[in-house]
Amino acid sequence: MTDDARYEDGREAPLNLGALDADDLKVISSLTQDAVFPATEMRWHQKGARFALLLNRVRWEDAGKARHAAERVQSVLMFNNVQRVSSQGINKGDTDTILSLLQIEFVESDAPSGDILLTLAGDGVIRLTVEAIEVTLKDVTKPYVAPSRSFPSHPD
Repeated sequence: MTDDARYEDGREAPLNLGALDADDLKVISSLTQDAVFPATEMRWHQKGARFALLLNRVRWEDAGKARHAAERVQSVLMFNNVQRVSSQGINKGDTDTILSLLQIEFVESDAPSGDILLTLAGDGVIRLTVEAIEVTLKDVTKPYVAPSRSFPSHPD
């Protein structure tokens, strides 16, 4: 008889995930919750229909939490098929602004089109109008110990 594989037995490797529907996007949302990024690390390539963020995300999937302090890793979050980008509650002129991502959700309008909403702490929102969901999340650096040495928490 063999034992089932356990998550703890897996190797810790950089993430490279894709999302093609709203359910996939929920997974990426959970992995990017509490990610922080300077306002200067957002790019919209209008001709290429791409919007990208360079995030410092919490490694929520980290199986070694018991062995070391909370970790973060730099990741690129890329949205394709972007037709329009708008925002609310973000001071784009302030180069020192650090934003914190709370949630990513999809609001369908005319399937498969809709809006991807990136909800930020402090009532900020980035709205991406897309032809269809096509998102990637890719870790691009080695993990590092979070400056706070702890995981973010949210009151219930």
